[in-house]
Amino acid sequence: MPDLLISAAAPDAGIVVVAAITTELVTEIRARHDLSPLATAAVGRLTTGTALFASALKGRERITLQIGGEGPIGSATADAWLLEPEVIGARGYAKHPHADLPLNARAKFDVAGAFGSGSLQVTKSYEVGQPYVGVVPLYSGEVAEDLAAYLSSSEQIPSVVALGVLANPDGVRAAGGVLAQVLPGADEKAVAMLEARALAMPPVTALINEGADAHALLHALADGLELRSHRTMDLRFACTCRREKVEAALLGMGADELRRLAAERPETEATCEFCKKLYVFTTDEVLALADESGSTLEER
Repeated sequence: MPDLLISAAAPDAGIVVVAAITTELVTEIRARHDLSPLATAAVGRLTTGTALFASALKGRERITLQIGGEGPIGSATADAWLLEPEVIGARGYAKHPHADLPLNARAKFDVAGAFGSGSLQVTKSYEVGQPYVGVVPLYSGEVAEDLAAYLSSSEQIPSVVALGVLANPDGVRAAGGVLAQVLPGADEKAVAMLEARALAMPPVTALINEGADAHALLHALADGLELRSHRTMDLRFACTCRREKVEAALLGMGADELRRLAAERPETEATCEFCKKLYVFTTDEVLALADESGSTLEER
């Protein structure tokens, strides 16, 4: 089943609903980072949540979610942006990709234990102007509840968030999520119905594993609402790294440090945290960057 995101609105009820299948996206992230099943669940949930948030992006805007905690996974980061008008690119990684813990009391991945106590940071970058950064303490560490708590406390948008990743040592069997946001002036009966549906809805991964697509997830949560204005978007793994960015980072080290690197090793390597692409610079290339860095400082 291809990855897909669908958003819809129930204008009369004052509710917006978004659903996504992210199985291929999470599979790609797991493979690139050799994630343990627990880390796959943690990063997969966060990346899926980021994709759901990205459904409202325009132009060159970007959304980045980062959870930092004291648990064995350390931190996880995911971001998403519009590759094309109807295509969302997303990526994610964990600081400690091989983190592992026993299953929790519900026989589920202990994502809350993997993160431990910590915080959720939400960064929204716009085409013009400074980015918005919001930081809140983790509510539970289970990711979905943390995103719902952030929307309620920081953006005053009561929300329902459900995320899931079904993984094992062999790979990812299912991943996806749903997000419902209650707008100001929403119909109270519709909100009560939404809350009841959220409590009764089976786990997202169970639905996907049984064959549910994004449309089915959408209606599993919003059944009974008169949904309009459907928007369908493709989802895919993407990364913005490129050699020029790595060169800029090396230039920031300064001429002396670059010359030291060139003297100590025949090649200097840098790996992108998000996609694991390896960039290699020869001694001559590092020395050329050192000369460029020195020239830049002299011009200042």
